[in-house]
Amino acid sequence: MKHFLPSLCLLGSLLLRALTQCPVHTSEFQLEGDHLIGGLFDIHHVDGPVYHDRPEAIDCASQPLILSSYRRFQLMRFSVEEINNSTNLLPNVSLGYEIFDQCSDIQNFPGILNLISVNGLIQPWGEPQKNLSSVSKVIAVVGPFSSTETLSVAPLFMMNLIPIVSYGAASSAFSEKVKYPSFLRTVHSNKDVIEVIVNIILHFNWRWVAFLNSDDEFGIDGQELFIKRIKDTEICLAYTKGLNHNTNYSKIFRQIEAQRVNIIIVFVPKMTAEALIESAIQLNVTNKVWIAGDTWSLNKKLPNEKGIRNIGTVLGVSQPVVTIPGFSNFIYSFKSQTHCENAGQQFCNQFCNCSNLSAEDIISMDPSFSFPVYSAVHAVANAIHNVLQCGDGTCNDNITAYPHMVLAELKKSNFTLLNQSIQFDENGDPKFGFYSIIFWNHSGDTEEVGFYKFHPSAHFFINKTRIQWFTDREAPTSVCSPECPVGHAKKPDGIHKCCFNCEICLNGTYINSTEDPYKCINCKETEWSAEGSTSCNLRVVEYTPFTDSEAILIMVGAWALVGLTLAMSVLFAINYNTPIVRSAGGPMCFLILGCLSLCSLNLPKNYNEAKAITFCLLLLILTWIIFFTVHVLYRGKYIQTLNALAVLSSLFSFLLWYFLPKCYIIIFQPHKNTQQYFQGLIQNYTKTISQ
Repeated sequence: MKHFLPSLCLLGSLLLRALTQCPVHTSEFQLEGDHLIGGLFDIHHVDGPVYHDRPEAIDCASQPLILSSYRRFQLMRFSVEEINNSTNLLPNVSLGYEIFDQCSDIQNFPGILNLISVNGLIQPWGEPQKNLSSVSKVIAVVGPFSSTETLSVAPLFMMNLIPIVSYGAASSAFSEKVKYPSFLRTVHSNKDVIEVIVNIILHFNWRWVAFLNSDDEFGIDGQELFIKRIKDTEICLAYTKGLNHNTNYSKIFRQIEAQRVNIIIVFVPKMTAEALIESAIQLNVTNKVWIAGDTWSLNKKLPNEKGIRNIGTVLGVSQPVVTIPGFSNFIYSFKSQTHCENAGQQFCNQFCNCSNLSAEDIISMDPSFSFPVYSAVHAVANAIHNVLQCGDGTCNDNITAYPHMVLAELKKSNFTLLNQSIQFDENGDPKFGFYSIIFWNHSGDTEEVGFYKFHPSAHFFINKTRIQWFTDREAPTSVCSPECPVGHAKKPDGIHKCCFNCEICLNGTYINSTEDPYKCINCKETEWSAEGSTSCNLRVVEYTPFTDSEAILIMVGAWALVGLTLAMSVLFAINYNTPIVRSAGGPMCFLILGCLSLCSLNLPKNYNEAKAITFCLLLLILTWIIFFTVHVLYRGKYIQTLNALAVLSSLFSFLLWYFLPKCYIIIFQPHKNTQQYFQGLIQNYTKTISQ
């Protein structure tokens, strides 16, 4: 049983060769060399889980072909041939490869086990310094493409520090060097792609978005990074859903429409994206902005689908399209040869059934991830170059290269390839490259409208005037609630911060939308604000003009006070020696308050002035209590008028309630203003006391 799977794969290969009547010679999946590089490419794709009632290997050649992956597979073959033809990189040393079609995320282990075997055997060892020759048959591996595939197979290579240089696995999990010590990649992580997507959303002030991701390691990682990235922004995630082969797209689009979402981020592999967009066309989903991840933004099929313009505008983040010199000639030469692609002694999933493809078919396919494949192969070759101490047209034959030695040199990579400096950071992530921002024009082509560069510093640019929106000229909007007018605070409506009602800030408050758009802030006591203000103003004393009725009334009262005071002064001067004047204080009126106490003593009645003075003081106290109460509650311009009224009221209280009764007696009751009358009052008071 232990030889069952390999035997089954080999039998399938032999049967296929027999049916096609091919001569036995080298396969395009294999090339002999002094050092072997493994290659993992998803040339075919298993759509959905495969169920078996007994152990058996997957026949990848019977699954749907992914032309863009086949193009990348040929690009690895071209890269190795280019290196072998070079007299500088590995002189007198040849590279070979062993490539497998990794059509399933989790069921392609026969090929993986083949790569880490030596002479068909995998032996555990405990002392690596004595068993380095039996680590694996390959010195490094290029691939796999997807994060889920890499997650499945990477641990098998990590234990022996066999370097994996992936050209497509973007999950941020692979940056953890404790778990993946020999993993490097020539493609930026999901974190960088999400950064570009968020910058696009912020650039167009979109606030209400949906995020559709594949229900696998790649998509879930992207979703988590997106949620984390928008946490401190104005962007709200209105809807999110993981997609798989059982997804009900009709239900998803109904839910998105119910939420009134106009921006849909699609973070899925190519096959899933094609199923999603084709469903959107069939279900008549219209007037949306679709933001494509780099896995499908350069798709060649979808931009030419009938009805594609009805779904709205498609923007995308893409790998920069880099022309690889000599690749087209390699493909034309390869396809012009009379050959049998499935010849040779092959292992499981090392045949393609791709002979019906023309050179034009291969070259015109989606060029995404071309440079990552090309740079991955060259990075391995440069690492071997350093391990073997190559130079001056020769390499050191006395050095045996082992995978861990190649890994050490890969981490120190620093070479130039097609005008790009190839380097890796401490996490094995690339320190080179950038992302293009593209949109699908009405001609069915992808057009570059911007870019995002990472090194040496982040630089984002987008030329929105070149984008043909489904709204014709202006970029569409996507908000849960429209922005509040100036001077209004947001009152949350539901769980999303983007959904709110607007309330105007009242007098004495203001709104600072930058610091906190949800709260009206009270002004300081020394400040004021009108309704709907965005700041407070310092209070200034506003004097009442002389022409105002209030001012005129106060001035009349003041002059009346002066006149009455003068009149009383004249009257008191004329009657200076009378008892009333004397009882009021005589020449010592200015000391009257001081005498109150005396007054109160791949005297009776008229002589007792305490009652009059006490009443005046009560009026005085009441007047100022009223004024200070108003002063605390009122901050308007009439506060000075009220102040003047309080002063006048105080003066009039003494004038009218203390001196006016004296004037009344002097003028209208002169018989009471005599010595005899006052003496009689005193005598009567004395008799009353004695009794």
